[in-house]
Amino acid sequence: MTPNRRIPRAFATLSAALVGAALLSSCSTPPPPPPPPALPPALVPPPITLSDRLIQDAAAYQTYMTKVAAITPDFKSGDDVAASLKTGDSYDPQQLLRGSIAYAAIIALQDPTFVKEVQVFAANPVSRPLLTDDIEGNPNYVVGLKGVDGAAGLIMTNLLDQGQKLYSSGELVKQSAYSIQRQSWSQQLVVNREQRLADAKSVSSTALVSSTQDAARLQQAAVGAAPMTLSPAAAATQPYPQVVIRGLAVAALAVLGEAGDDQAARIEPIVGEPVTANCLGDAKLNLYQCLAVSKPHYEDIFCLGQHVMMDTGQCMMVAAGAPPPVYAPLAHSTTEVAYVAPGADKKKKKHKTQ
Repeated sequence: MTPNRRIPRAFATLSAALVGAALLSSCSTPPPPPPPPALPPALVPPPITLSDRLIQDAAAYQTYMTKVAAITPDFKSGDDVAASLKTGDSYDPQQLLRGSIAYAAIIALQDPTFVKEVQVFAANPVSRPLLTDDIEGNPNYVVGLKGVDGAAGLIMTNLLDQGQKLYSSGELVKQSAYSIQRQSWSQQLVVNREQRLADAKSVSSTALVSSTQDAARLQQAAVGAAPMTLSPAAAATQPYPQVVIRGLAVAALAVLGEAGDDQAARIEPIVGEPVTANCLGDAKLNLYQCLAVSKPHYEDIFCLGQHVMMDTGQCMMVAAGAPPPVYAPLAHSTTEVAYVAPGADKKKKKHKTQ
């Protein structure tokens, strides 16, 4: 007969506990699944930034072009002529050029398609620094971006309009130099001509300033808070003139968040352009030469209309992509200022007949 083996009490107790735990676990709620992997953060472009100096230069440029284009030929005295000369001559060519490019950039920022296309690069942490380096290294790189033709057309149309208004006003002022000679005051000699010329040269090196309100409006326009009212324009076709290209480049850097005050030194080379700078500089030199030989007030009016207004307006028109304008010549006056441009031959050459 098989002996009766007793199960040890401790083993029996352990077995019962294990069975109970198994039954309890089979009735409990299973643990929740692990959480899904976190989604990558949304690609958000940085805010548009434009340095305070560029805003100030753009506002000064806009103020100058508007104020000087508003000069009318209804002069009543030599003081009127002198005041208009001071207003028109009060710009530094380099600052006016910087201002025109900065103003062009703000115009480009009014084109939503251009801004949206650049923001695609701005939102990507990989493409943003690459595009920034490309544009800073060569501003012409910007013409390959999508949406650039519309922004370029907007710049060219509005800069051309500003230049044309200044040029057309200058034509009227220049013409008045002939008709106003019938008024006795205009025939009087300018007092202290040498000091008048020195003052004209001095004011030319003084920085243009604009009102706080003008600068604030352009600041709001640059970031899209208060869009500018601009003349509509069709998309432009390449190639673009350099002032337009550099305006587009600054605008693209602003969208990339790389045109703020901390980037001013890197942007400085972009807001310079030698052809337009030389054109504006030549206008000033021709004005000084004109004033050096001008004696009565009506001759100062000629200098104002031709070299301050027409020459400067033409520079900006060409900078906007227009060819040098060709107009029917005005009737010559025997009292027209007679001076020879630098380098010109004072003697008339005799042509041999065949």
